Amino acid sequence: MKAPLPENETERLAALRGYQILDTQPDAEFDLLTALASQICATPIAMMSLVDKDRQWFKSKIGVSISETQRDVAFCAHAILQRDVMEVDDARADKRFADNPLVTSSPNIRFYAGAPLVTKEGCALGVMCVLDHKPRKLSNEQRTWLSMLGQLAMAILDFRKKLGEVSKVAFEREWLITELKQALANVS
Repeated sequence: MKAPLPENETERLAALRGYQILDTQPDAEFDLLTALASQICATPIAMMSLVDKDRQWFKSKIGVSISETQRDVAFCAHAILQRDVMEVDDARADKRFADNPLVTSSPNIRFYAGAPLVTKEGCALGVMCVLDHKPRKLSNEQRTWLSMLGQLAMAILDFRKKLGEVSKVAFEREWLITELKQALANVS
């Protein structure tokens, strides 16, 4: 079953684009968070997924080789509609996912849990998620840790965005100073 679009889909996609993270190279910090999610939740698959207009793209992944899927089959497209961890104990028994090709064929997903990556403005960009080939349930402690890893991923995204903005302002400042010096030199 295809997930409905969030009410703030236009703003959400604009926010996602503003982070300039889509289709970037693998990243050690996000790979570390994904590895931690896999270890803490004891799952063979973990991903940091960003939900774009028509696809979900994996910034970081463990246990899968693909880098994206269509949004209409993405568990994460459902998870971004929530503000807490979404957990699917057995995808075969969940009407949203029972006929999903990711469940009925390879990679044969049975379990999914995802913590949305939410901006301060309330836009869910994607999900820090864990998956398994067998039905299961996270402990309360695992759910808490998964949520915290999602919050940490969002904090890293925010920090990098601010750093990029500061760098741009510093570059523009230096350019203006150079232009002013040249203008003053021409006046003299």
